[in-house]
Amino acid sequence: MSELAPELPPPAPALLNARGLTKSFRLGRRDVEVLRGVDLTVLRGEFVALRGASGAGKSTLLQILGGLDTPTAGEVEFDGERLSGLRPRELARFRNTRVGFVFQAYHLLPELDALENVCVPARLGRMPVAEAQARARALLERVGLGHRLDHRPTELSGGEQQRVAIARALMNDPELVLADEPTGNLDSHTGEEIIGLLCSLQAERQRTLVIATHDAQVAARAPRVVELVDGQLHATL
Repeated sequence: MSELAPELPPPAPALLNARGLTKSFRLGRRDVEVLRGVDLTVLRGEFVALRGASGAGKSTLLQILGGLDTPTAGEVEFDGERLSGLRPRELARFRNTRVGFVFQAYHLLPELDALENVCVPARLGRMPVAEAQARARALLERVGLGHRLDHRPTELSGGEQQRVAIARALMNDPELVLADEPTGNLDSHTGEEIIGLLCSLQAERQRTLVIATHDAQVAARAPRVVELVDGQLHATL
């Protein structure tokens, strides 16, 4: 009697579904089309790298996926819900609770120290102060900055500022983390540390991670790579 084949686990459900995304900007007297019918599906818990040359539209695509911008045409679904169907207040809550953003330029508030910067998303979401501070401390410890809690951005190196930004992105335990050229302002050694940290956190927390980068070495860390060329996506791995 032949043995039964072991049951395979069901495939991970899609967290993000983007269909037919176009985005045009008015430049003088003409429209410049940045995205031209982009289709992208990202599974829950997946790590995807979005490659493309500078100016290819990677940042625009990430902003649309995260609800920071709207497409000229097309639709984004997050966990089966159309972002276009959300009211402004619902969209703001979606960005605050379900998506974490990591930017190339860090975007830390200069008047706040590291702990206060990490607490910002929680305070916007009206988390109790003591709970927010405890969570922020734990996240800063995890990214190696437990000794820099009271330092302001001007007192931190670029790599340290990006670690604060990563902790801030994770503050509300988002399902999706979008990182836009997170190593773009860092030297190669520090950049490798930051990408290693993002990969470790993604694996630990089983969160969905999409990184936009023009760096082939950064993209190579992801199990799946897609490339944005002439406004359209092409699978490269």
